[in-house]
Amino acid sequence: MIRPLPCLALLSLCTFGLSALADEKEEAAKNPETEKKEDAKPGDKKPEDKPKDEKPKEEKPKESKGSVTIAGQEVKYVAKTGTMPLLKEDGTGERARVFFVYYSVVGADGKPLASADATKRPITFCFNGGPGSSAVWLHFGGLGPRKVELDPQGLQGAPHAAVVPNPNSILDATDLVFIDPVGTGASRPSKGEKGEQFWSVNGDIESVGEFIRLFTTREQRWESPKFLCGESYGGVRGSGLCDFLQGRHGLYVDGFICISGVMNFENIDGGIPGSLCYLPSYTATAHFHGKLPPDLQADRAKALAESRAFAQGDYALALLKGAALPAAERTRIAEKLARLTGLDRELIERAHLIIRPGVFFDNLLRKEGKIIGRFDGRVTSEDYERMSNNPEFDPSYSNVYGSFAAAANASIRGDLGYDWDLPYRILGGVNWSYHDFDGEVVNVEDRLARALKTNTHLRVLYCLGLRDLAVPMDSTLYTIDHLQIPDSVRPNLSFQYYESGHMMYLNLPDAEKLRKDIVEFIRK
Repeated sequence: MIRPLPCLALLSLCTFGLSALADEKEEAAKNPETEKKEDAKPGDKKPEDKPKDEKPKEEKPKESKGSVTIAGQEVKYVAKTGTMPLLKEDGTGERARVFFVYYSVVGADGKPLASADATKRPITFCFNGGPGSSAVWLHFGGLGPRKVELDPQGLQGAPHAAVVPNPNSILDATDLVFIDPVGTGASRPSKGEKGEQFWSVNGDIESVGEFIRLFTTREQRWESPKFLCGESYGGVRGSGLCDFLQGRHGLYVDGFICISGVMNFENIDGGIPGSLCYLPSYTATAHFHGKLPPDLQADRAKALAESRAFAQGDYALALLKGAALPAAERTRIAEKLARLTGLDRELIERAHLIIRPGVFFDNLLRKEGKIIGRFDGRVTSEDYERMSNNPEFDPSYSNVYGSFAAAANASIRGDLGYDWDLPYRILGGVNWSYHDFDGEVVNVEDRLARALKTNTHLRVLYCLGLRDLAVPMDSTLYTIDHLQIPDSVRPNLSFQYYESGHMMYLNLPDAEKLRKDIVEFIRK
């Protein structure tokens, strides 16, 4: 944009003409650094006149085409890969650039189905958690049209693996947008902007929400059925977004798919609620490794029912009594916990009946010299340090990290055609702050409840892994049982269970079930 000269300056040029030009030449002769302006015209802009707040040039997303066979049918799609700006409030500049990959299904004419009738084509916004994780796990693990090819049971990792078509993608049922929140993947704060404005509970919800609003606007998807899909910390983000989007922008989502999601941190910590919520997952994991008594080992449903009833009954009462619990009763509770977890009674008593996750990871298979995974209790590995009660690493993460890093870096530049030279941050690297909840436990139950009460069409699907020891299944059930919503809204909440853990889509039978459950939820 050319900035016009002031009126008086124009008047001066018209009146004095040659005299002004002579003065300018004389001044140029005195100052060698002054550029000659013989060819200058009234109204021309000097280099220093460029507005400092001019918006940086926005990149155009890369487009690529592909196809995948799902449920016996070929699904053709166009992928857009790039970044979208988060603009400042007054629109004068940008705060960050958010990386995304957008898959839209096309018809026989090669045009996106949504362009013909947006009201009939759903769109789902997907994100992982961390906080500080990119979307590669859901993208190349569960929902996208291509996935990392791993051991079908998800028990064995590899330093790298092929990226192959994903027959369990949900792309046939919904267009997909995978989002890397600011600071993760290829998303970065803009020059001069501090990342801390995005790296808190509220800052994160606001920034991801603004991306969703702008994307929905630019792609003309306001009339489409809209869904959110979040994993892990994505439970906090997704619950907050349901409330934020409708309250701030009037953008009502039709559904939220919460995969292994947490909403209340109190339910996954080492206190009383956390201890009660972890117990059924300990039982399910001990059952997988054959560590329960014969009667429980023979009937997993019975084992889980007994574990949950004990957690909500005698165990809860014992923890509430604390030091007031009689010694004989303490021993009885410890013996019951040993029966349900496969751990030694003496160890449980030394732990004051509180079985923290690290104690379980390190001791369930101690006699075999192995530790178990946090994200998936089925996964095991050897650990050199056997004197601690906290493993050196999580084998269920380390055995897939390399594969997903290789897949993301290869596919984004290769299949999707997006050139990116900076590190692609798979997980970590953000200086996260919980200052929004200073002195309190992070808990967004109230936000989800408000969203459900004010949008009675909102439905939520909770996908829970039996052997998830990062966000145990009962931490979600406990949250929902205490959600302050009318009984008339509770039918909007549904639950599905899977044999593996946090990333259940790494286990092929679970991946097949997950696809079926999500597609039925979206098409309902």
